[in-house]
Amino acid sequence: MSRRIPIIASIAVGSMVLLAGCSSGSSPNDNGSSSAPSEQAGPATLKVQYLQSDTFTAMNTLMTSVKTEFESTHKNVTVELQPVTATDTDYDTKLSLSLRSASTAPDVFYEDTFQVKSDIEAGYLLNLDTYLKTWPDWSQFNEGAKAAGQGDDGSIYAISLGTDTRVIWYSIPVMKKANITLPWQPKTWQDILDTAAKIKAAEPGVVPFTMYAGTGTGEGTVMQSFYELLYGTGNGLGLYDASAKKWIVGSQGFIDSLTFLETLYKDGYAVTPAEALDPNVWKTVLGTLMPEAKAGGTVEGSYTPSFWEKGGPFPWPAYTTDVGTALFPTQNGEAPGGVSMSGGWTLAASATTKNPDLAFEFMSLALNHDNALSYAIAASQIAVRTDVAAEPTYLAANPFQKAVTDAVSVTHYRPATSDYPKISSAAQTATESVITGKQTPQEAAAAYDTAVEGIVGADMVTKQ
Repeated sequence: MSRRIPIIASIAVGSMVLLAGCSSGSSPNDNGSSSAPSEQAGPATLKVQYLQSDTFTAMNTLMTSVKTEFESTHKNVTVELQPVTATDTDYDTKLSLSLRSASTAPDVFYEDTFQVKSDIEAGYLLNLDTYLKTWPDWSQFNEGAKAAGQGDDGSIYAISLGTDTRVIWYSIPVMKKANITLPWQPKTWQDILDTAAKIKAAEPGVVPFTMYAGTGTGEGTVMQSFYELLYGTGNGLGLYDASAKKWIVGSQGFIDSLTFLETLYKDGYAVTPAEALDPNVWKTVLGTLMPEAKAGGTVEGSYTPSFWEKGGPFPWPAYTTDVGTALFPTQNGEAPGGVSMSGGWTLAASATTKNPDLAFEFMSLALNHDNALSYAIAASQIAVRTDVAAEPTYLAANPFQKAVTDAVSVTHYRPATSDYPKISSAAQTATESVITGKQTPQEAAAAYDTAVEGIVGADMVTKQ
């Protein structure tokens, strides 16, 4: 759950990856890019796989529309949509398994940006360089979006559809009842705990401030919770020292972040540990607790309004007046004063597709100006096309557009390495061990350090 909890796109600068590669019948050039695209002859079927759920329908809407448009101009082509109803984590697993064989791999697929590097290394993704050289729209994508799909070899294997940021979403009615000064902007972690204590004292039936933890919520645990803490400690490096290209162990910030979560759960400010381990806990928080003024606040993605808007999974007309946003603070108010995390999802093409030209044509249609604009609005995405970002309809999409976009100035990105998915899982496990009382923060951090060294090797870690 990197972008949202289960999945919703968000207003973000981010990450949808389009992958295509060598043309039909062509072989890669020495530089890794493919020869010029060739004309497709004869009937063909394009299989398109993507995530959907009862709370994330924007991608299905987009793909259904693009299928109709594409088939109308490609009379010999059938687009076979393969929506997968699952959580983000389960979808990632299913996609990974399908990509291992040419017989099961979809031609085009929706993929989380944090999986891109590992799938490039595995040889699953098509090199898009040749296609992008002649695609006029490529110049409209911002540099961050371009980098989201870039491999270590400098080639592009993915094209971003949008990205996101994370902020605190808080209940104005709950804050008022607890006599909290509004607008609320905590400056330190202690400010959050102090506010939670006041809410608990004033409103015993309210969950003061919850943050995800455990493996059940997958990437949502780290993106909406643990990293918000970790990247606001010490030198702000988080998990990985990019300059040294080594993973960080022995971090006091890691321990401090786990300690904060331990306090949040032990003192009864968050949902119960048992509830936290439920992969669908986000539905309770956003679908019930927040609308019913039974939660003081939570940390979620910029896509959150899409849950509450008309047509969303949890329609709540009053969200525009009953919800406020705040930046998540650094540990002790250190500069730059706030923390956010950004991610995103992508469209990609399989390296084994028999119709790479058609795959890229489909992706380029899905990511053109009009389709990118409609998707960004429907999924509450932060646009990655500069022309879309300037559209008045996009800018007026929801009342929190400016707040979540401003969070880009303090945002961080997950390490773009093939080892990251396993290390993320180790961090999620550490949070679960702490909130359930199985380990102290120190013990869980030590177990994480051991796990990281086992994943990458002793020569690829550095002590902070």
